Amino acid sequence: MKASKMLIATLKEAPQEAQIASHTLLLRGGFIKNLVAGVYNYLPFGLRVLNKIEAIIREEMDKSGAIEILSSAVQPKELWEESGRWSKYGAELFRFQDRHDREFCLGPTHEEIFTSMARDLIKSPKQLPMNIYQIQTKYRDEARPRFGLMRSREFIMKDSYSFDKDQDGLDKAYNTMYDVYTRIFKRLGLDFRAVLADTGAIGGNGSHQFMAFSEAGESDVVYCPECGYAADVEKAEAVCTLNDTEEMKALEEVETPNCTTIEEVTKLLNVDPKKSIKAVVLKETETNKVYFCFVRGDREVNIIKFVNAINSSEAFVTFATEEEIKAAGSIHGFIGPQGLKGEVLIDNEVAHLRNAVAGANKRNFHVKNLNYGRDFTGKVLDLRQAVEGDICPQCKKHPMKMRRGIEVGQIFKLGTKYSEPMKCTYTNAEGKNVPMVMGCYGIGVTRTMSAIVEQYHNEHGIKWPLNVAPYQAVVVPVSMKDENQTKLADEIYSNLLNNKCEAIYDDRDGSLGFKMKDWELIGIPYIIICGKKAGESVVEFKDRMTGEKIELSKEEALEKIISAVKAL
Repeated sequence: MKASKMLIATLKEAPQEAQIASHTLLLRGGFIKNLVAGVYNYLPFGLRVLNKIEAIIREEMDKSGAIEILSSAVQPKELWEESGRWSKYGAELFRFQDRHDREFCLGPTHEEIFTSMARDLIKSPKQLPMNIYQIQTKYRDEARPRFGLMRSREFIMKDSYSFDKDQDGLDKAYNTMYDVYTRIFKRLGLDFRAVLADTGAIGGNGSHQFMAFSEAGESDVVYCPECGYAADVEKAEAVCTLNDTEEMKALEEVETPNCTTIEEVTKLLNVDPKKSIKAVVLKETETNKVYFCFVRGDREVNIIKFVNAINSSEAFVTFATEEEIKAAGSIHGFIGPQGLKGEVLIDNEVAHLRNAVAGANKRNFHVKNLNYGRDFTGKVLDLRQAVEGDICPQCKKHPMKMRRGIEVGQIFKLGTKYSEPMKCTYTNAEGKNVPMVMGCYGIGVTRTMSAIVEQYHNEHGIKWPLNVAPYQAVVVPVSMKDENQTKLADEIYSNLLNNKCEAIYDDRDGSLGFKMKDWELIGIPYIIICGKKAGESVVEFKDRMTGEKIELSKEEALEKIISAVKAL
């Protein structure tokens, strides 16, 4: 392709709204163009990258025996009511009415569509197992779209659904998809890890997320460097290792004027925050129940663990108001676990604390020497957020480490969560209708593009891996007026095309510096510069990934690129 005929939309400056490297570079490199908050147009370079990512996904999915379809993005309310999710899904669901007042949504996910399709089209148990997938645009009305393609209102996903006769079949399908995803992300060159994950709004009884490591990620991953355990912090079990053998002391009420935070109270009483109890009061809006959650003073309540403990959804959980706290027997800033009217949830660490400090449930007072069992009770469970340094729950020996990650894929064991209420069944050997056992498997295609950029860039721009780069090489004559340079560039360009290499010929006017800034920003893997030694058939060869810059003969440069492309 001649550069003069291409839509090259590079920007000199980073747009103001861009906060992370991938957002900045995809905008500056002319890969995407913002339309409104969280919605983007994909320009030629961006579309080529997406097509290549999708091609790798398709190849691996097809190899596994999965069948590709394309379903509707518009979904009727009735299907979501069958699954029970119409009333449970939050404000992120784009809902609308047609001219006949019939209600619909734009699909953020496709469990209902695929389940109804399997219900209607799988007529015989001999058709099972079956795995169906699609690559399609999804929609989510994000409250705060940010970070470019990382959290947008419109995004491309590969989603697939497996249908089996029993749990053993699901386990096999799940393990197959785990391996498929591992191959996909390895081929894309990502530094990633599969981690245990919460199932969230999708539901089910088992899940792994595929996390691409990056400081720009929105998720924290804890992992054991010794035994291999890894989990999203929302899912990670927090092991209690406390063995407090201190003798119980007499309960004592102390005045703590205007001390409403852990920091203020522990400073006044000269107590380690690890010996204090923190309260978080939450309300479930469907039942209007108030829950008092207690964790150690230096810990945080894990909202996902709380939601799972009460069998609810994040969409129906909010912080209790001061009036609601008062009605439940306490006062904001001085909350303790004694004598409450609401439900009391105790983190397992708190149950092992001796002589702790907590609120006295009256203004300007706390209590000292508080002990679980003697002074208060409640439901004991793992309620806190795991942190770096916590002991691994798998090997029970080593402290865990933590890294930030971008969730690029997730797989779920759905079981019969959708097939049972939606009557997606098959007839077994006894003639009974049995719900199909389902799995769900998603890859964020557009988010994966961002993750690649986060891991492959420097101060000059993107460094695309060869197999997903928009083009594999660019040939740059320093001057279009120099016959030796243009002749050599023509020969190299023709050779590359004849050998099925995706190449650009930069025939634009402008300085070499101007052209190089564009190609380094865009991230073309190989740059061949035809300059002052063109008459000797010698070029300057630049490898964008490694930064190597050397002089090579025409033949050597061609061999280097052609062999690399053939090796893909």
